[in-house]
Amino acid sequence: MKPVAVFLTLLLLAATSALPGQSPSTPNTPAAAKPAANPAKAAADAKAAKKARKAEVQIKPFSAVAFGGGMSLMGVNLQAATNVNRYLNLRGTGNFFDYTANNISTNGFNLNGKVNFATAGVSLDYYPIPRMGLRVSPGLLLYNQNGISASATPQPGESFTLDGYDYYPEAGSSTPFQVNANLGLNTHKQAFTLTTGWGNMIPRKRKDLLFGHLSFPFEFGAAFTGVPTINMTLQGIACDSTGANCVNMATDPTAQSNLNAQLAKWRKDLNPLQVYPIFSFGVAYSIRAR
Repeated sequence: MKPVAVFLTLLLLAATSALPGQSPSTPNTPAAAKPAANPAKAAADAKAAKKARKAEVQIKPFSAVAFGGGMSLMGVNLQAATNVNRYLNLRGTGNFFDYTANNISTNGFNLNGKVNFATAGVSLDYYPIPRMGLRVSPGLLLYNQNGISASATPQPGESFTLDGYDYYPEAGSSTPFQVNANLGLNTHKQAFTLTTGWGNMIPRKRKDLLFGHLSFPFEFGAAFTGVPTINMTLQGIACDSTGANCVNMATDPTAQSNLNAQLAKWRKDLNPLQVYPIFSFGVAYSIRAR
């Protein structure tokens, strides 16, 4: 036998004999019997499980309701919820916000604008651990009227650019140049929503009852409302930088062509924005209905 083979054989025999609890001379020795379960540990686990069940409020389906209010990225937030089972709540949400601003001077324009938000939806809140507040909430936005509108007039000497061409309001015109624009955040009037958050509007722990059934839920996620829409109309008389070549912006073919080209660029820029962010926080109060 070659020296290398002899060396490897001896090394293998030494390693085998060094393994704990094994002996190469007794290969048929039966394995040691598995130790019996610890009765004290099993009893402790059972006691802990019983204590956890006792700490949880056992309520029948649809036997409690909760109402809440707060703020969100869609305005004032109102919510109502009821329990379905240990793990699920059914929750309705609504948001509204209405704001009008007039005679704002910014970037060479006189601006009037209006923000109008109004939404309503429903969500199914799933709590993987009922006694904790963490949840995942798929839902539907059933009503969506979110939008922003504005009208702007360039100040004297200021221009408005459409597809690289500058338009100046005609000095002393009886029909001043004005831009009217609308941004729609409701391409899909009905949209899927997905959120997560913390806070159970229907308490599942007995100690929560000490706080008068109050909870302080918050959530974040997204509504898949589609790409925002943008539309714009022009009116009045505008000229080039010399004050000549004045045209009616509402009917001039070149002005309308420049407007359509500019809108195409803006719509392309908006294309990635296909979801509207959801973030809300507030306070809720629960009531036992039966």
